[in-house]
Formats: sequence, C-alpha cells, structure tokens
Amino acid sequence: MEVTNKYVTVKTHIDGSSPQESDFELKTTALNLYVEPGSKDVIVKNLYVSIDPYQINRMKRVCSSQKLVSTADGITPGQAISAHGLGRVVASGNPEFEKDDLVVGLINWEEYTIVKEGNILRKLDPMGFPLSYHLGVLGLSGLTAYAGFVEVCKPKKGEKVFVSAACGSVGNLVGQYAKLFGCHVVELLKGKLGFDDAFNYKEETDLKSTLKRYFPDGMDIYFDNVGGKMLEASVANMNPFGRIAVCGIISEYTGIGERAAPDMIDIVYKRLKIQGFLVIDYLKGMDDFISTMSNHLSIGKIHVLEDISQGVESISSAFVGLFQGDNVGKKVVKVADE
Repeated sequence: MEVTNKYVTVKTHIDGSSPQESDFELKTTALNLYVEPGSKDVIVKNLYVSIDPYQINRMKRVCSSQKLVSTADGITPGQAISAHGLGRVVASGNPEFEKDDLVVGLINWEEYTIVKEGNILRKLDPMGFPLSYHLGVLGLSGLTAYAGFVEVCKPKKGEKVFVSAACGSVGNLVGQYAKLFGCHVVELLKGKLGFDDAFNYKEETDLKSTLKRYFPDGMDIYFDNVGGKMLEASVANMNPFGRIAVCGIISEYTGIGERAAPDMIDIVYKRLKIQGFLVIDYLKGMDDFISTMSNHLSIGKIHVLEDISQGVESISSAFVGLFQGDNVGKKVVKVADE
C-alpha cells in the first residue's frame, strides 16, 4: 500500500535569529507501507511529535552541540527533522515489534517514519494515561525536570527555589517537584500550580533587584532554562553553597552575542555549584521515574499542562511559538488520530 507522506523541513540554516514560519517547508513524498523480506525496518504511523527548543541548535550551520551528542546532530536543509515522538507500527521486519504496537522513540516531523534497526524505539504501555503524557510528564521532559532537580540540585526541605521559564514543559514540572520536597518556590504560574510567588521577567527592567525583592534572604537553588541576564541575576542572589542546574539557555539560542557573564567572584566566594546536564545522562532511571511519576499523577500530586496543536501542517508554527513564549506547558503536535 502506498501513501503520501507529509513532512516538515527547514529551507536553509537558521543562524543568529529567531525562527520564522517562512524558514520551514511542508513537503510530500510517496511511501510504500511495506517492509522488504530480510529488512528489520519498522514503519511507524506517527501520532504525536514533541516540539523542543534545542532543535534550533541543530538548524544552525555550526553549533558545538552538534558534535557532542548524536541526537543533536546538525540538520541538512531539505531533510526530514528527527524528534522524539510516538506512534503505531503499521509494518515491521523487526521481531521486537508487531503491527499495531504503540511505540515511542526517535521519529521525524512527518506522518510516517521508517525507523532503522538500532535507532531509538521501544514499546509503549500507556498505563491508562493520555498518549501525549508520554512525551511530557511521563516522557523525556518529565525525566529532565526530575533528574535535574533531584539529582543535580539535591534539594532540602525549606530551601528557596527559583525556576525560570516556568511556563515551559520542564519548568512547570520542576516547580511542582520542588513543592513536593517542601521548598519555597518562585515561578511564573503561581495561581495555576500553587507556587509561593511569581513574577513575569519580561515586565522587569532590573532582574537582580527583582530577585532580591522576591528572595530577601537569598536563593538556594536556581533551575535555569533561560541563561543570559537571568543567570547573571540569579548568581548575584544565590546563597553560599547554592546549586544551579543549567537545563537550557533559550535566550542565548537565537541571539548573537547574547551570552551570560555571571560574576565569577560570586561563584568563587559563595562556593556555588553550576552544572549543565542532559536527560540522556539519566535514561537508566527512566523506568523508576515513570513508576514514581505515574503514582503522583494518579493521586493528583502532579498537574499536567499541555499545549497541543493539530496536524503535521502546524509543526512549524508550534516550533516558532516556543521562541515567542506562546506555549504554556508541554508543546506537542497531534499528527494523527489514535
């Protein structure tokens, strides 16, 4: 059976600017839903794809991350864009997968993906939760938030925690985890998720003074999703032996010269720990994380925020929206009905 497969590609490299919808193109190609004898290919009908800001670094002509992590390799204009997602198997030459299996792994921004042997793919048990949860709160975004906060920040009850980009897929979960640990949390979504306080950094002209106002006794933990001036202001307001987990630096992804320059004297004399991390460092704990988090979800300890767009045609606008602050919660695109 032959189908028309729509996929999203980038027209040219995106360097030094925020992405625009005009940077992307929706293409179509014919695809035969048949696996040749002897092949271990798996053909997946994509149901949901994850939309993540780190992809912008793959779209640049040159970025150091492209050489450091295989899943962050550079994208050639015109080619399909790989991304985390989930779908249903429509044909398989791999004995580990059968037709109609639900799977999650590395697919593409498209309607159907041919997954080669050895690529990231595993069977998915929805456990009674919406499928989209397995790209967010029960997926890599959830594990990123949990590992970064618990393993990197090592929180203690009563500590003062600041989380930037709290409206995003990771930030909103970090704040909720911090509340479970008994921390005092300042974020963006105070009213919706029960944090202790909140402010909109876009409305503040002096971030150092703003943080001093919200943390008069200093901060113990900063979970950084932004970088730039926010990181500088946070370092200035950290308590001695404070911990900073650097998960993302979205303010620096699209601007040339927009680089954080924190006060190194503060870092030395406050004995601060600043650690970057990637979720791939913690994948061995994925099963335990899912078990813990599914229990929290079942009893209402964790609330889910999602922003779901419809159709492969909406992928480019969904991605562009990440850099305009359009989303609240995990951004995913529903490619097809379940």
